[in-house]
Amino acid sequence: MIRVAFTLIGGTIWTGGYNYLVNLMRALSEHASGRVQPVLYVGDDVAEERLAPFKALSGTKLVCNSHFDEVLTPQRLREAVLTGSDRSAVRAFQAHDVHVVFEAARFYGWRLRIPAIAWVPDFQHRYLREMFGFKRYWRREFGVRVQVLSGRHFMLSSEDARDDCERFYPATRGRTHVVPFAIHSPSDVGFARARAIADQYGLPDTFFFLPNQFWAHKNHKCVIDALRLLSAKGSRVVVAASGLEVDPRQRDHFPRLKALVHNSGLARSFLLLGLIPHDHVLALMRSCSALINPSTFEGWSTTVEEAKAMGTPMILSSLRVHKEQAGEHAVYFHKDSAHQLATILGNFQPLPASQRQRLAEQSRIAAAADVRRFAERFSDLVEFVALSHESSKNALRLT
Repeated sequence: MIRVAFTLIGGTIWTGGYNYLVNLMRALSEHASGRVQPVLYVGDDVAEERLAPFKALSGTKLVCNSHFDEVLTPQRLREAVLTGSDRSAVRAFQAHDVHVVFEAARFYGWRLRIPAIAWVPDFQHRYLREMFGFKRYWRREFGVRVQVLSGRHFMLSSEDARDDCERFYPATRGRTHVVPFAIHSPSDVGFARARAIADQYGLPDTFFFLPNQFWAHKNHKCVIDALRLLSAKGSRVVVAASGLEVDPRQRDHFPRLKALVHNSGLARSFLLLGLIPHDHVLALMRSCSALINPSTFEGWSTTVEEAKAMGTPMILSSLRVHKEQAGEHAVYFHKDSAHQLATILGNFQPLPASQRQRLAEQSRIAAAADVRRFAERFSDLVEFVALSHESSKNALRLT
């Protein structure tokens, strides 16, 4: 069995990374317990509630070490770049006989003697450079480049991201691996319970749900513009939008969206729910007519994966990655076309409850197979990287 070192991903601003890690480790616990053992390294500054999901997983080893405190991250990165090795991290890995390191928004050095897999969810900074300041852009770009130069294998979640990686960083060709993530179908709360939660937010019987953070590239404005077009024709469609109401890169973005909704007379059509509990997000996915993701750029979307696992109809921007992820299970519109979206929303026919229930049951079976495949492909990659490293070491000994 191969032991793989992980650290926490994401934080309060980007919960997607944290949820990704929980889902990956759960998949490994259920489907790869004889192949891979996750060893999760966390600092002493991590809240207990963030660790609880990992402690509940059989086979996952949790290691608390103050060297992994978040406040020390810049210091560790400088050491890894300047000396070639984050020595304290390496000692911690060796103490627990780690065979492979999973680097996610981390870098442990170009002289790291343990094989490492660099996980990159997307290359947003290359497409949306205007949303990154000079320092933020180059911090991310430098991080990827040092991983490329250090010979890392790169793990991507989509063929779309693989193409980007090999185009932007040609030296990674032959070292890129696609492992699409998957999630378990959430426990079905039942339509009656889901509807009761929708009632708490004052939502009508027919509504669309947009559970994205209020960041500029999530493209809420396209949905608001579509509602304006429908309103001008005398048609009222309701969209409920939940998520963090702060864009850390453009602090004035949400206030401008809110003003646009108010000035357009859409306060009863575009409902701002704020950041709501995850179980409420799932309940609204269950009770809505369809999920909307109008994003101008995405990696492998968690909200799309959740909706797919629940059998919720989807209306998505026609990004290549959306089509790769959702396939025929969605209706698509151009990300810049409020007119296309307005037509889809105005003509959308909600599925009857019986058909939604059948879709949910079919999707649950499909999601379980996807999760198993997720664990198997990750395990295949880990074994390949570990074996390649051993083969290289043996070749050096022979020479």
